[in-house]
This record gives sequence, structure tokens and C-alpha cells, in this order.
Amino acid sequence: PQAAFAHLALAFRCDVFTLRQRVQVEKRARDAAEENIQEELGQCRAALERLGPSCTDVGCKEMLEQLQRSLAVLASAIERATSAAEKLGAVHQEARMSRAAEVMVQHVENLKRHHMREHAELEEMKRLIQQNSRNRQLAETQDDVEPRLRPHPLMRTFQQGSARRRVSIAVIPKQLL
Repeated sequence: PQAAFAHLALAFRCDVFTLRQRVQVEKRARDAAEENIQEELGQCRAALERLGPSCTDVGCKEMLEQLQRSLAVLASAIERATSAAEKLGAVHQEARMSRAAEVMVQHVENLKRHHMREHAELEEMKRLIQQNSRNRQLAETQDDVEPRLRPHPLMRTFQQGSARRRVSIAVIPKQLL
């Protein structure tokens, strides 16, 4: 996910530089296509109107009216197709962005988990350092006791061993002792 995130981030940065230009180019192309369609429809309408006076037969006039109705239907169908094409393009873009966003969200979640793991390790290390510091201070205060009160070296070794046991005994609830 990290490599995919880096690729997406680079692509987004690159797209930002050209996005405005690409939007303008696509807008001009769409406007030109719509103008061409409207011009063709206008030429068809004009041709049908020119045919109107030359049609004296009832069947010919009915055919001319049918062509004019078909042309009107065609014009509205072109408008609906243009609108649907824009919606389809937007949905395609949303699908692409959704995949990209999912990759980014997954990468952020991985970073959060990594951060939480490191934070927990840091807190554990702080706790251990504080505990070692307290043990060292306790040992130093015992060494500062007056020499006449200081126990024999063998006795001190025994007390240090029992001090270690006292730490583990402190964990046992008082009711069990």
C-alpha cells in the first residue's frame, strides 16, 4: 500500500498542474460537438421547410410532418445522450477516485497501527526506565546507611534477593498472604 500511495500522491500532484487546462480543452471540445449537432439539426429543419411548399400531395405533407417530428425527437434524444454521457463520465471518475481513496485510507490506517505500536513500545520503555531508576535510587539509599547499621555483605546479598521477591510478592493480593 505504501508504494501505491506514493504513486497516487505523485499522480495527484502532477494532475493538479494540468487539470485546469484539461478541463478547458474538454469543455471546448464538448461545446464544439454540441454546436456541430445543432448546426446539422438546423440544416435539416431548413431543408424540410424548403420542401414544404413543393409538397402538394397529402401523403407527401404527412411524410414531411413525420420527418419534422422525428427531427424534434432526435434533438431531445441528443440532449439526453449528452447529459447521460456527462453523468457516466462523472461516475467513472468517482470509481477511479474511490479506488485511489481506498488505497490512501488503507495506508493511513497502516500508519496509525504502526504509530500505536511504537507508542506502546515507547510507553513500556518509559515504564521500565522509571522502574530501573527507582530500584537504583533504593539501592543507593541503602548503601548510604551508616556503616555500623550496614549489614554483613552476605546478609545484603540475601536481602537483595528477598527485595526482588518482595516486588513479586507485592503483586499477590493481601487476602492470599
